[in-house]
Amino acid sequence: MGFKKLINGEALLNTLKNKQLVKNSKITLSLFAVFMLSGTNLLMAQSASTADSVTPAEKSEMWTGVGYYVLIFLTICLGVAIFGKVLKVYDLTRKMQGKKPINWNNIMGICCAVFLVAGLYGAYWSITEQGSMSLPEAASIHGVDIDNMFTITTVLTLIVFVITQVLLFGFLFLYRGSDKRRAHFLPHNNTIEKVWTIVPAIVLTILVIFGFFTWERITNSTEVKGDLNIDVTGHQFTWELRYPGKDGKLGHVDYKLVTGYNKLGVDFKDRNSFDDLSADTLVLPVNKSIRINIHAQDVIHSVYMPHFRVQLNAVPGLPTFFKFVPTITTAQMRLKTENPKFEYLLYCNKICGDGHYNMQRIVRVVTEAEYQDWIARQKPYLTDQLKKDLKIATTNPTAPAKVSSNRLALNN
Repeated sequence: MGFKKLINGEALLNTLKNKQLVKNSKITLSLFAVFMLSGTNLLMAQSASTADSVTPAEKSEMWTGVGYYVLIFLTICLGVAIFGKVLKVYDLTRKMQGKKPINWNNIMGICCAVFLVAGLYGAYWSITEQGSMSLPEAASIHGVDIDNMFTITTVLTLIVFVITQVLLFGFLFLYRGSDKRRAHFLPHNNTIEKVWTIVPAIVLTILVIFGFFTWERITNSTEVKGDLNIDVTGHQFTWELRYPGKDGKLGHVDYKLVTGYNKLGVDFKDRNSFDDLSADTLVLPVNKSIRINIHAQDVIHSVYMPHFRVQLNAVPGLPTFFKFVPTITTAQMRLKTENPKFEYLLYCNKICGDGHYNMQRIVRVVTEAEYQDWIARQKPYLTDQLKKDLKIATTNPTAPAKVSSNRLALNN
């Protein structure tokens, strides 16, 4: 019998040890995951900080700021933990002395009231502080509609947030447990269930319908005569821009034709290709419909022009487009922002590699006369080197060129 107890005791001890080992393993894996995540963020931040535009002083300020707030957070956590331990020791001391223990309901109620006040102030601070960092007015027609949708949704959400938080933490404080009052258990109430189900459903339905028609209007794919077609092609880590020539039409592209000199794979069997233009800056005439034809050559990128409220993914093998009408020139926006160096920018909004942070182009909105003057000075995409590479011969620049079929056959 003693031997069996010994065996059972050892088995129980081994079971407890195994459970503790599993628990320790989970903790270790969790810490390892946190360490890897922190290391990844640190590595990406360091890669981004290697840009030439970031000065050593700015780098130092960035890391000092991060370390400062992390230290504050850890200090607050440590202070809360110490305060909790002190209260617990004080409570145990009162019990040992035969005195009335701490009323933890009052402590929790006060904590809820403090959290409510601090949380509402934090929300107010975030809106006033971060709100001042929002973009200027939308510089496109559809951007006004998007801003209206965003404002309406934000206001409704903010109202619901304030009401629910005040009720939640206010009730916890006002109706905290005591010796004179006990909580009433309410298992079900059809009226309350109907109210908090039907009201949000109506509000969300209105928002969804309003958003649906707005989005349908923004993404209207109807071809309009006079649209300015511009090809924007993303690859690691830049944007390639191609404009139509005097014929107003862009030539066809084929990824199979991409070479060192024909970076976009323009197909010169298409006669519309010969007068296409290459540009370093995305220049747009104001108040004119712009169609951005979006391509990607390697990984997923994202065309992002925040001032125009334009964002659409660039997916390899899946050409897409986005149409918009710019309404504020760069010169006008410089006056509005009181920044003489202001420029619209085209960003990549997908983390497409270690050079992602520097993948951008200047976007300049100008008058029609300024645009015509600028476009007349742009260089043709079909350079002399590309003509030589493709064995293209032409005697008249306005006539269709003769393209070596043997050369194109190699690319096909």
